Amino acid sequence: MRILSGVQPSGKLHIGNYFGAIKQFVDMQNEGDGYYFIADGHALTTVRDRDTMREYVRDVALDYMALGLDPSKATLFRQSDIPQVFELSWILATLAPMGLLERAHSYKDKIAKGFSPEVGLFTYPILMAADILVYDSDAVPVGKDQKQHLEITRDLAIKFNLAYTKDFDPQTGEGGVLRLPREIIKDESAVVPGTDGEKMSKSYGNTIDLFGTDKQLKKQIMGIVTDSTPLEDPKDPEKCNVFTLLKLFASESELEEIAGEYRAGGVGYGHFKGKLLEKVHELLDPAREKRAELLQNLDYVEDVLQKGAAQAREAASDVLDRVKSACGLKPA
Repeated sequence: MRILSGVQPSGKLHIGNYFGAIKQFVDMQNEGDGYYFIADGHALTTVRDRDTMREYVRDVALDYMALGLDPSKATLFRQSDIPQVFELSWILATLAPMGLLERAHSYKDKIAKGFSPEVGLFTYPILMAADILVYDSDAVPVGKDQKQHLEITRDLAIKFNLAYTKDFDPQTGEGGVLRLPREIIKDESAVVPGTDGEKMSKSYGNTIDLFGTDKQLKKQIMGIVTDSTPLEDPKDPEKCNVFTLLKLFASESELEEIAGEYRAGGVGYGHFKGKLLEKVHELLDPAREKRAELLQNLDYVEDVLQKGAAQAREAASDVLDRVKSACGLKPA
């Protein structure tokens, strides 16, 4: 089974990236052939500074490995090192219905947030589809908010197969040039709330960074939005952003105890934010130490990405050759 996913280098990675995707990458690297990339092509929709882009790409590579992705078990690479992805993206764009893209939640959400309605943002799902399809991916671990993009990917693969493959069966997915992938979503960590209660996103400025300084981490956690219930009054844990985040870190027995404190009253939300801060440190401090070590050996990090890109290009070339042969862009 080939497993494929990626993360945009459009800012510092946060705990939403970790629980929504990267944790699954690490957990699954022993279960199949893992391909994990740094989506720098996608990041061009928001990052417009050369040096910043390079810094963000480097940071994601460091974060991947610090959090447990092992280059001996998984293929790590930059999206921009795989030209076949961008070529396949154009081929898929010739078949993509406008209505399909107009219904994309990500595009509509970003426009509602004030993003400029540019073509790259609009066609983002096509490039994402190419990312997935070009490696014959079987499974894609994603957050719940990305499920629609997987559906769009399958739709585009089906359209291509129906257009160019006589023996393709859309019910089984058999007989096509492009493989139909499936998503892998863990319900308990599908959508991670940000400090304002909305989905955690770099675009929304509501993140808790994975590798910020102690001071930054404390400031972000202490800034989580809560209601104005007085300190002495009972509180409903299920309506609290802090408790929702604690569910990602704490054991069942710990959560039961914390929920009891909420309902008993007599403590403020700062108490629970402090517990969350402790749990975040408990999980991330070992990774922070490993990241600091990797930062002193950037030649090794670059070597990992170059070797990963070579392997990814080989797989992508096989798929793109099939695609180009099917639609007449390659001699028979």
